[in-house]
Amino acid sequence: LDALLNNAGIYPVQRKISVDGFELTMAVNHFAPFLLTNRLEELLTAAPSGRVVTVSSMTHSGASLNMDDLLLERGWDSYGAYATSKLANILFTRRLAENLRKTRVTANSLHPGVVATKLLRAGFGNGGASIEDGAKTSVYLVDDKRVAGVTGKYFVDCREQHSSKYSLESRLAQQLWERSIELLLHYL
Repeated sequence: LDALLNNAGIYPVQRKISVDGFELTMAVNHFAPFLLTNRLEELLTAAPSGRVVTVSSMTHSGASLNMDDLLLERGWDSYGAYATSKLANILFTRRLAENLRKTRVTANSLHPGVVATKLLRAGFGNGGASIEDGAKTSVYLVDDKRVAGVTGKYFVDCREQHSSKYSLESRLAQQLWERSIELLLHYL
């Protein structure tokens, strides 16, 4: 498996629970890519140079993460849940990059821009760039030779950018990784 593009994302306007008992925004936006990537790790590391790309969002910059409430049971609101899940995407990617540092696999995250999707309409209203424009950074990270050895970074418009200070906390990334494994243990 040469590349995995984690691009699942939802923005429910009401708090919902998945069939597995997870808050749905975190289930789809964080736990699903976390689980899928971990299950495919062996195939990715067998590739000549595997790449894992996870779509996040600039909304992560206003989010925080409470390890005692990773299932968002207290004080839920749609924007907060979405922003938290997007912060989790970046922290997951940074930890994944660290975990895979002795392999040929790279892991990066990105903000695709404000793209005219159903998610945008559901959460934020109409407008946004075309799907093609929104896919450019994802395709760049999956396929471009210029980023072949780049890992653990965050990109916007095909350029490395700074993500939020909170998303750079290695200890928080490790805690999220461990807590995610704990919550998904029977699926791994």
